Amino acid sequence: MSKVAELQLGIVGACARGGAFKAGCEAAGLNIRAVCDINAADLDRAAQTLGAAETYTDYEEMLDKSGVNAVVIGTPMQLHAPQAAMALERNIHVLCEVTAGVSIEECRELVRAAKASQAVYMMAENYAYMKPNVVVRELVRQGLFGRTYYAEGEYVHELKGLNEITKWRRQWQTGLAGVTYCTHSLGPILQWLPGDRVVKVCCEDTDVRQRDPRGEEYGQMTPVMLCKTAQGALIKIRVDMLSNRPHSMTNYSLQGTDGCYESERGGPSERGKIWLRALSEKKEWTDFESLLTVDELARRYVPEGWRHPPQEALAAGHGGGDYFEILDFMNACTGKSPCPIGIHEAMDMTLPGLVSQQSVLQGGAWLPVPDSRDW
Repeated sequence: MSKVAELQLGIVGACARGGAFKAGCEAAGLNIRAVCDINAADLDRAAQTLGAAETYTDYEEMLDKSGVNAVVIGTPMQLHAPQAAMALERNIHVLCEVTAGVSIEECRELVRAAKASQAVYMMAENYAYMKPNVVVRELVRQGLFGRTYYAEGEYVHELKGLNEITKWRRQWQTGLAGVTYCTHSLGPILQWLPGDRVVKVCCEDTDVRQRDPRGEEYGQMTPVMLCKTAQGALIKIRVDMLSNRPHSMTNYSLQGTDGCYESERGGPSERGKIWLRALSEKKEWTDFESLLTVDELARRYVPEGWRHPPQEALAAGHGGGDYFEILDFMNACTGKSPCPIGIHEAMDMTLPGLVSQQSVLQGGAWLPVPDSRDW
C-alpha cells in the first residue's frame, strides 16, 4: 500500500466550506473516510457527495473512533485553533482553513500543540497557490526582482449579505476592529519576501460605519495595515468586506530593485503587468499573461505543475490552487516534502492581523508582532 493510500481523511465542516475540498482530494487521490458537521440534516448528503463511509456530529468522536489520520478543518474561524489542537494532540495531521486563530493566546496554545505533536500542521492559504502568485514567487526565487522591499495586498469582498447567512462572520470577520482576515493578502506577499517576517504593524480605519439589518454598527469599514519586516521591507494590506462595490479580492503589487509587478484588479480590460530589468532595460510594462505564453519564458519561470496542470486540478477551485494545496499537504504528511505553510508560516500570516486589532484601538500605534518561533 502506498503512503498516499494510507492517509485516511476526515473533514469537519463538511456541509459547508469543508465540502469544497472534494475536487482537490479526488484529483490528488486522497481518500475521504469520514465527515463531521453539526448540521445533522444535511450530513448524509454531504457524506454521499464526498464519498465518505462514516458520519459524525461530534468532532472529538470522529477523531477518536473513525480511524482518520488526517483532517481538513473547514469550520468557522473561531473553531480553527481549538479543533486543530485537538487533532494534533492525537497525532492526526491537520490542514486548516484560514485564519490559524482568532486570538494571540489561542495561537500560543496551537503552536504548543504543534510542537508537541508527531503530526503535520498546515494552514490552507489557497491564495498562495494561485498561478499568478506562484509565478511571481518563482521569479523572485530566481532573482529577477532583485531585492524585494515593498508590496501591497488588498482583499475587497463585500459580504454583508453573507454575514446574515454564516452568522459567525458578523462577529469574527466584520464585528472587530482591524484587519481580521489578512492571510489571503499577506500570505502570498510573505512568500515573495523569502526568509522575512513582519515584526511590527500599525493599523487605521475610517470613521465611516455601516449598520447591519438590526441597526448595529459593524466594527470596521476599510482598515489598512502597514507592516514592517525584519529585513526592512514595507507592506500595505487593505481588507474591506463591507463597502458597497464590486469584488476585487486578489489585488497585489510587488516592488524590487530590479523589477515590479501589479496584478489585475478584476475590472473590464484589467490585466496584470510586470517589468523586469533582466528582460528589458526599457522601463515599460509587459502584459503579465502574455509574458507567460512565450514557451521559452514559460519553461524557465512557470513551475512545472502549472505548465500543464491536469483538468481535475483546474476544477478543484481557486483556479486550481486547491489541488496544489492538497497535494503539498499530502506530500508533507507522507514525508515526501517539507510542509510549505507549517505552524510558524501560519503564525507569520495570522499574527499581524491580530496585532492590528490592538493598533486600531490605540490610535494607529506601531505595535510589535510576536515570533512564534520564540514561544
